[in-house]
Amino acid sequence: MARSAKAKTDAGAGATLEARLWQAADALRNNMDAAEYKHVVLGLIFLKYISDAFEAKHAGLEADRAHGADPEDPDEYRAAGIFWVPREARWQTLRAAAPQPTIGTMVDDAMDGVLGPEGQAR
Repeated sequence: MARSAKAKTDAGAGATLEARLWQAADALRNNMDAAEYKHVVLGLIFLKYISDAFEAKHAGLEADRAHGADPEDPDEYRAAGIFWVPREARWQTLRAAAPQPTIGTMVDDAMDGVLGPEGQAR
């Protein structure tokens, strides 16, 4: 999909979501082969999506802690149809580690932590 001229030049503070996503994708892609890049990006989008759902549920459970809710109990999330995300696989943890040269391994480990090495949800 080709980017419009506006999307290319609209990377400033008031940039559209599309322009900002393209800018991020270009920065991520760098010298990576397109076939490999799609797997990296889709994995990151998946981790971000499940982490957002997890964090919303976590906040709700934290608020209900006085009524017996446990925000670190995986069954609380599974009962609501939400992926359990281990602490080391949570988006904030990965985001904080992004500048490290081991971030690729950390993302792989995060996917294994959520899905398991067989690709089945834990």
